[in-house]
Amino acid sequence: MNPPSLLAALLPLMADLAQDLPEAERHRRLLETLRVLLPCDATAMLRLDGDWLVPLAVNGLSGDTLGRRFRVAEHPRFVELLEAPGPVRFAADCGLPDPFDGLVEGVQGHLPVHDCMGCALQVDGRPWGVLTLDALEIGRFSRVELDVLQAFASLAAATVALATRMHGLAERAEDERLRADSYAQAAGHRPRQLIGHSAAHKRLLREIALAGPTDLCVLIQGETGTGKELVAQALHAASPRAKKPLVSINCAALPDSLVESELFGHVRGAFTGAVGDRRGKFELADGGTLFLDEVAELPLQVQAKLLRVLQGGQLQRLGSDREHRVDVRVIAASNRNLADEVRAGRLRADFYHRLSVYPLQVPPLRERGRDVLPIGGFFLEEARSRMGLGAVRLDAGAQAALLAYDWPGNVRELEHLLGRSVVKALGRHAQRPRILTLGADDLGLGVTGMASDAAREARPDLAAAVQAKGLGLRDAVADLERRMVLHALAQNDNQWAAAARALQVDPANLARMAKRLGVARA
Repeated sequence: MNPPSLLAALLPLMADLAQDLPEAERHRRLLETLRVLLPCDATAMLRLDGDWLVPLAVNGLSGDTLGRRFRVAEHPRFVELLEAPGPVRFAADCGLPDPFDGLVEGVQGHLPVHDCMGCALQVDGRPWGVLTLDALEIGRFSRVELDVLQAFASLAAATVALATRMHGLAERAEDERLRADSYAQAAGHRPRQLIGHSAAHKRLLREIALAGPTDLCVLIQGETGTGKELVAQALHAASPRAKKPLVSINCAALPDSLVESELFGHVRGAFTGAVGDRRGKFELADGGTLFLDEVAELPLQVQAKLLRVLQGGQLQRLGSDREHRVDVRVIAASNRNLADEVRAGRLRADFYHRLSVYPLQVPPLRERGRDVLPIGGFFLEEARSRMGLGAVRLDAGAQAALLAYDWPGNVRELEHLLGRSVVKALGRHAQRPRILTLGADDLGLGVTGMASDAAREARPDLAAAVQAKGLGLRDAVADLERRMVLHALAQNDNQWAAAARALQVDPANLARMAKRLGVARA
């Protein structure tokens, strides 16, 4: 490709810099331009975050890829891309495992011998991330494409750097790295993050962005397993207190006799076993944030003492007359309706109103649509790394089952189910497979899981197909796919490119899917 063509393809990316685009949309457009320049079956853009590569945008890969986190040391191809001075084209018969094995749309099982190339993105002289391209046709890429990829990568890195500075992301990224280091030292592993792209999840992120930078008390409410602690961590990370400690306490796990000591501390001799002075959680969180999980479990007398701390920052250690002043922001959480708890007399009204200055509702997983796939991808990648597996993937039936299930236990249930399913699926193999594929049977989710009216309304065709007499899950999935393809074509005047965009799949993958489903082009 000659330079004018390359410049013409990149001009829209430059024009995008003048627009206030979401980061995800900017990355999506970048990959679309890349596929115009270098036609291929799948591309990905990943950002380097410490020892991990985090997918920011994918094209032609399974939707759960965006929820995965790739430890660089576990993937030799990523190591080579990050260490190479320029683009790398891997030989078609390269023996290095492919990180996206099992994730390319339209490919069942492990990737066949194929063309693969990629390069590191350099920002301010340091590796910022990587771009990868996969082509199922052997010999698709050549030395010419390497030169084009190098030119594209240089200009793409420049747009990334400029957008980063425009939005102030450089400072927040550094803060996030510092917090990640502190979490890693304390917990021994990388902290989890909020993942999702649904409208309900985006509303939650907007609320966090509004409430985070303030010092207001936030009351997080939501069903068990929705990730309220992750929301509290996100609020703390978005606040001016981010570099100060975030101290968490589960109020439901504390015996009544120890609640005051845990919260306010004690002095020597305050009670049997108090052999020395001890700071409580409020003092440990001084300057930072205190997260009170399951706050409705606190005894009424403790609620009264907490009011004084919330109002003036004054506390007394148990057994002491001396006052201590603390500067602490309080975030509380509960899976109960605290207004009902007040009416039932189990929660003080003044304590409730002091906590709920900024109420925040976390949506259940069943209201988050396709978010279940990237979240599931995150948990599968954790299980893969923990068990030392090569790759773990979900087949079409398993993905459909996850989307159809009602998730009464929310994200926590999804995590436990996928971890259990990986173990069950592994037990079916005498030797560890190169790619462990989870099917619907491994998940063990029956149609009884689709009990919610909301779930049925969101997926009427699938629910009807699964419940139809004599129709198994595999046939039901194929029937749903066929209906969705035909519906998308009808809604877009039989324009296949527009239908592919509506279905959020690559046009080439849509063509292969249509052929498999028996949907003919007009």
